[in-house]
Amino acid sequence: MTHRTMIEAIQNGHDIAMERDDKVVVFGEDVGFFGGVFRCTAGLQAKYGKSRCFDAPINELGIVGTAIGMAAYGIKPVVEIQFADYVYPAYDQIVSEAARLRHRSGGDFTCPLVIRMPSGGGIFGGQTHSQSPEALFTHVAGLKTVMPSNPRDAKGLLLAAIEDPDPVIILEPKRLYNGPFDGHHEKPIVPWKKHELGDVDDGYYTTPIGKASIAREGSDVTILAYGTMVYVALAAAEEAGIDAEVIDLRSLVPLDTAAIKASVEKTGRCVVLHEATRTSGFGAELMSVVQELCFYHLEAPVVRVTGWDTPYPHAQEWNYFPGPARVAENLRKVMGA
Repeated sequence: MTHRTMIEAIQNGHDIAMERDDKVVVFGEDVGFFGGVFRCTAGLQAKYGKSRCFDAPINELGIVGTAIGMAAYGIKPVVEIQFADYVYPAYDQIVSEAARLRHRSGGDFTCPLVIRMPSGGGIFGGQTHSQSPEALFTHVAGLKTVMPSNPRDAKGLLLAAIEDPDPVIILEPKRLYNGPFDGHHEKPIVPWKKHELGDVDDGYYTTPIGKASIAREGSDVTILAYGTMVYVALAAAEEAGIDAEVIDLRSLVPLDTAAIKASVEKTGRCVVLHEATRTSGFGAELMSVVQELCFYHLEAPVVRVTGWDTPYPHAQEWNYFPGPARVAENLRKVMGA
């Protein structure tokens, strides 16, 4: 075990994958010599050379399109989109080509492609560096979509994604890169070295895609969350004095419906929490799953706490960000229903 930030865990995952399999290549904007804007690929080009870790032009469509062609030929490309907000030019390639390749070829070709991208707010990045576009990918058949909340899972999910024969989208909450964040921006940053999930195995391991984890056991209400919102949920439960069970979904597609069902049947109440905008957000899907699977166990309507239906406002960062006060208010609402 070694204390690692999420950045260091991701870099370590890249390193292990490239050492184990020479078909794994890493590329994107500034990921080579510079090591990535967040340093998640630091040192890889020096160790593995420019043919396996290299810089690409500022052209997301070209980056992903090239990677799809490489994947069809049996290479395992891991590409970094510098911010999730920049993925939109590549969206057609992801949806129309990567996600469909297995189906349209009758299984003759697969697309072992991993697309990593920092996502989410809480860093005063404004509307073009703070978006959470996970729902755009979870809607697309043929894609897997995951979002780790800690260094241990970030490394394990990356290695699992690289081993997967189909395309995997990894959304990395950049507010969590250097430490857990519970929504209290006025407090000092807590580094990962002071958190148990900052202890990361040094060797190869995978975190199963499609398997949730229980971040906090409880009996009063279930909170379904992922990414940064896991820590907001934990803080809200503590501050509200409610014995909430917090489920860290980790994987959005495939979704661990068994874990959701087991928790909601136990608690009888559910709050869905995500940072992305409300309308057509992934929370709507989660509410439907709970309604379909747990209707006769519910003691109150399912409630969702989300970002607002507006571009991420730079000047009103903490009014947009679904912090612990707003979550706690809705926990009390659910418990009082």
